[in-house]
Amino acid sequence: MTQPPRPTDVELRLLQALWSLGPATVRQVHEMLCADRELTYTGVLRMLQVMHEKGLVRRDESSRSHVYEAVLPRETTQRGLVSDLLFRAFAGSAKDLVLAALKTGTVSAQERAEIQALLAAPEEP
Repeated sequence: MTQPPRPTDVELRLLQALWSLGPATVRQVHEMLCADRELTYTGVLRMLQVMHEKGLVRRDESSRSHVYEAVLPRETTQRGLVSDLLFRAFAGSAKDLVLAALKTGTVSAQERAEIQALLAAPEEP
């Protein structure tokens, strides 16, 4: 099975809604994103149709309202996006990527503690 293409920014917002909701109708996805006035119901419908054609979501057509769900889990998609960013922007240097993320100033004290615990833990074989 080939990997689906990297999602666009809008597609990623729809995937995030589907990961939070689980399998959902267009209406459910639209309602979750209703604060985003850029996305109309028909816009969400069209984007989900395009995402289905691209292999980013699967569609259950067994009922009147089609139900969509992400093909890949959140973690798999995130790893792919980070890997792409790592090689495109940081020449493959994980250290540079992590340092850039830490320097953004958006890392909470709790997140720093979790990062330190991960670094202190023995490596898995």
